[in-house]
Amino acid sequence: MAPRRLELGLLILGTLITALAYGLLNIDDTVSARADVAVFFGVILLLLLGAHLVIRFVAPNADGLLLPLAALLNGLGYVVIARLDPDLAGSQAAWTFIGIGAFSAVLLLLPDLRWLADFRYTLALVGVGMLFLPLIPGLGRTINGARIWLRAGPFSIQPGEFAKIVLAAFLAGFLADKRELLTISNRRLGPINLPDFKHFGPMLLALGVALMVMVFQRDLGSSLLFFTLFLVMIYVATGRTAYVATGLLLFSAASFVSWRLFSHVQRRVDIWLNPFADPKDKGFQIVEAWFGLADGGVTGTGLGRGLPAKVPYAETDMIFAAIGEELGLLGATAVLAAFMFLVASGFRVAASAKVPFEKLLATGLTSLLGFQAFIIIGGVLRVLPLTGVTLPYVSYGGSSLISNYVILALLVRISDSSARSEAAAAAATAQPVLV
Repeated sequence: MAPRRLELGLLILGTLITALAYGLLNIDDTVSARADVAVFFGVILLLLLGAHLVIRFVAPNADGLLLPLAALLNGLGYVVIARLDPDLAGSQAAWTFIGIGAFSAVLLLLPDLRWLADFRYTLALVGVGMLFLPLIPGLGRTINGARIWLRAGPFSIQPGEFAKIVLAAFLAGFLADKRELLTISNRRLGPINLPDFKHFGPMLLALGVALMVMVFQRDLGSSLLFFTLFLVMIYVATGRTAYVATGLLLFSAASFVSWRLFSHVQRRVDIWLNPFADPKDKGFQIVEAWFGLADGGVTGTGLGRGLPAKVPYAETDMIFAAIGEELGLLGATAVLAAFMFLVASGFRVAASAKVPFEKLLATGLTSLLGFQAFIIIGGVLRVLPLTGVTLPYVSYGGSSLISNYVILALLVRISDSSARSEAAAAAATAQPVLV
């Protein structure tokens, strides 16, 4: 099946699933009345059809799974947010509209991404600057203990959500240019061949940035996300496990030191290890989330029938717990499966890319989506300490939703570029040779 027909069919199917869930929510008398289901169905279908038409005209050869999977996650997240807090539903709908608009704008304005590699050092400065903007006195705001926000009047934004995209583009350009130097081994440590020690400089810089985020902004999730992004991309660029092993050792040592020195890190770790030590205060959020997951069982309590609003910040940090409570293990597994398919599609785009910069960029962007989902879901399930990152496309939040739609657009553009290059190469091979 042609990718655009597949995409259209899956978009309609995903919209029907979202509208059905929204309709079930409206049936419940205990939930305040909301917009007509037919209007809701029509609006989201119109938005997604607009995005589909943009892809059809400017990226016709792109992967057909990326947009439908993101739309399904976005739609289910909206339904859960509307169930938790109807006042936030309108804001999330507006952010969804802006996110799809940003998705379309990126595809229309960036027909070729390769020129970004020429501005890699400019991208590095812009990315780091965006990341640390909230530290400027009078400009940044501390919310829930993390100083990662900029506020202007009634609006607030997380510049770090956009900084991760810019830094991924910088790393892709830098590693595509330096990958040959980074793969040369001219030192030995016992039986292990090592690169020249001067090439570990970028890793130390990435570690320093990650630690500054952890220490000064008190954002453990973003710190872990940025350093993981660097390790994944340098491994894909060089194939050298020495970089990964060294990076993991350095980050582990730095995390241990941070745990010993900083109280907010100690608090997160203590809650992670034993939330039941203080279930009514420090461990209240994670304990209530676990009770909700247990109450959901296999099939869930049903939309509108659970008590997910008892969990603090259920619409952001703990939305996966709300899904698990009201949709059960089956619903939570479906969300996990959607993320797995989305990440697999992104890595398929990276594997098919012919240009090193595009291959690395697609790898980095997909890793951001996958690891961000893993970090927040792992925090809910106590696989990792709970962090403040959002579940991509699902959690409430404008900055996160818009930035993730930008990531999606970049993956669509790379996918189309790779398919066109492959088609051109095949056509050139098929040309008859005139003697």
